[in-house]
Amino acid sequence: MMNVLLLALAVAVISYFLGCINSALILSKYLLHDDVRNHGSGNAGLTNFYRTFGKKMVLWVIVGDLLKAILSCNVGGLLLQGVLTPYLPSPAAALAMGKLLGGIFCMLGHSFPCMFGFKGGKGVLCGAGVIMTMDWRITLICLGVFALLVACTRWVSLGSMVAAVLFPINCWIIYDSLAVTLLAVVAGFLIVFRHKENAKRIAKGEENRFEIKKE
Repeated sequence: MMNVLLLALAVAVISYFLGCINSALILSKYLLHDDVRNHGSGNAGLTNFYRTFGKKMVLWVIVGDLLKAILSCNVGGLLLQGVLTPYLPSPAAALAMGKLLGGIFCMLGHSFPCMFGFKGGKGVLCGAGVIMTMDWRITLICLGVFALLVACTRWVSLGSMVAAVLFPINCWIIYDSLAVTLLAVVAGFLIVFRHKENAKRIAKGEENRFEIKKE
C-alpha cells in the first residue's frame, strides 16, 4: 500500500506541474507580450485566446494543452496500473484509474497554476485530452456530444459541461468500478465547477456564442 501512495503522489506532482504549462498564458505573455487574462473573460484558455488574438497561434494552444493532458494520463497509467490491479476489477480499470489521477492533477495545474498566481484556464482542452486517453467509446460519445452541442448552440461552455456530466456515466458503464467512476466524477466536476458562471449566463440567455473570426 505504501508503494501505491508514493507512486500516486509522484503522479500527482508530475501531472500538476505539467498542467501548469499553460499554452495560452505562455504564448500570450512571452511571445505576444499581452497576457490573455487581461482581455475578455479573463480566462487563460483556448476560447478567450481565440477571441482576443484570433487564429494566430491557436493551433499551438490546442496541441500544447492536449499533449500535456495525454502525457499526464499516460504517466499515471504507466506508473500505477501494476500496483492498482490487485485492488480493482480488471487491469483495464487499474489503467483507467491511473490515467484519471494523472489527468485530474493536470487539470488542477492548468486551472490553478502556481507560477501564474493560481489563475489559469477552465480545463476543457485538458479534459478532452483525458477523455481521449480512455476507451474509444467514451471518446466518441463525450466528444461527439460536445461537438454536436457546440455546432447547434455555439455555446462551448454548454458542450463542455454536458460532456463532463456524461464522462463518469460512461466510465461506470465501461469499467464497472466505483473507484474509477468516482475519479471520473471529480474530473467532470472540475469542468462544471469552472463553468458555473457560464451556466448562470446560459440560464439567462446572456452567454457569448462562439464565432469564427474572419481574418
